[in-house]
Amino acid sequence: MPKSLTDYANNIAEIILSYLPLFRDNLAEAVAYIPDTLQNEKAANQLIDDVEEAILQRSRNPESFEPYRSRKNRQYPYYRIYVKNFVVCYVVLPGCPKTMEMRRFLYSGRNRQTIV
Repeated sequence: MPKSLTDYANNIAEIILSYLPLFRDNLAEAVAYIPDTLQNEKAANQLIDDVEEAILQRSRNPESFEPYRSRKNRQYPYYRIYVKNFVVCYVVLPGCPKTMEMRRFLYSGRNRQTIV
């Protein structure tokens, strides 16, 4: 297992990581909610670290997991990464190199069928 972000970067040279503004907004809302409402700033910081780690790990083999079965017909299938009580939704765009595009960051208790 790689020991640093540099090691991860060397392993994922064939893929570009991309983050949609909606993903960034979703993540920012979740991270703001934790210290503001739950009074736990340490947990908010840990969530950011955990999300980053999960994305970097998944980027090594982003299409090796089951696609999400959406009710909508999509050009590119959605994939999920579970991080604590949240779900990172992403797609893999073709190209050379491929792009792993993070699209949504959702609370796992939400009804994703109406959102994704």
